[in-house]
Amino acid sequence: MKKKLVLLIFIGIHFSALAQNGYLLSGARSTALGSASVSLSDEWGVIHNQAGLGFVRHASTGFYYKNSFLIKELGARNAILTLPIKTGTLGAAFTNFGYSAYSENKLNLSFAKAFSNSFSMGIAFDYLFTHIAEGNTNFKTLVGEVGILTKLRKNLTLGAHLYNPTRSKTGKNSTERIPTIMQLGLCYQAAEQLMLLVETEKDMGRQPVFKAGIEYQVLSHFFLRTGISSQPFLTSYGVGFQRHQLKIDIGGNYHQTLGFTTQIGFSYSFSKNQETVREHP
Repeated sequence: MKKKLVLLIFIGIHFSALAQNGYLLSGARSTALGSASVSLSDEWGVIHNQAGLGFVRHASTGFYYKNSFLIKELGARNAILTLPIKTGTLGAAFTNFGYSAYSENKLNLSFAKAFSNSFSMGIAFDYLFTHIAEGNTNFKTLVGEVGILTKLRKNLTLGAHLYNPTRSKTGKNSTERIPTIMQLGLCYQAAEQLMLLVETEKDMGRQPVFKAGIEYQVLSHFFLRTGISSQPFLTSYGVGFQRHQLKIDIGGNYHQTLGFTTQIGFSYSFSKNQETVREHP
């Protein structure tokens, strides 16, 4: 039991982009695009870059499930909620990674505000809770996030995000710190049906990560996606379906040593006037 637990923690933390002490990427659309999502503006901005919520004009909810390397113990579940108010947009998300012997949980509360049609800022506060059954060990901490989204040109958007700027520790009596992660990315709307994304990510204790993704609208309600990312090298793929208020996304990636990771997500908007084309702000 103990050996299995150690192996799963090692794989989950060091090889998956899923579990980095609370930095839990989410959304099947993001996964399919090589996780190059810091410059996107949709309901999943509550996780990727809270500034993207500033351009979300409708209440929505969503859910996803991610199965890393087809190992059930490395599964992750996420639920989100966005709510526009007079002064901006509120967001909330809950993420759970792991299983009964080891789990990471994150409760996220976000707020974003668009100061113009081309600039938005967002912040988030995360409560992280890690449970290890062996010894009944628990770690709790608070982490902050901040992000911006700005339209450089009509078809070009820049996104930037900083996770854990205060370098919070994993627990009250711990000397280990939560990773501080910086992201910078561009979204280029090459045509009405074609979107290109590039992004770089830097953890202060690791090599930079490069990401790139392509989304192509094949039919009026159907999208094809692909992407790549480094450190480790992953190839990504996925499809999306959007019909009125409902979005269904399927995505996955492939690690040369550990194999496939798959993900499916659903989101529903409470607005009756949804655009089919998913554009950046």
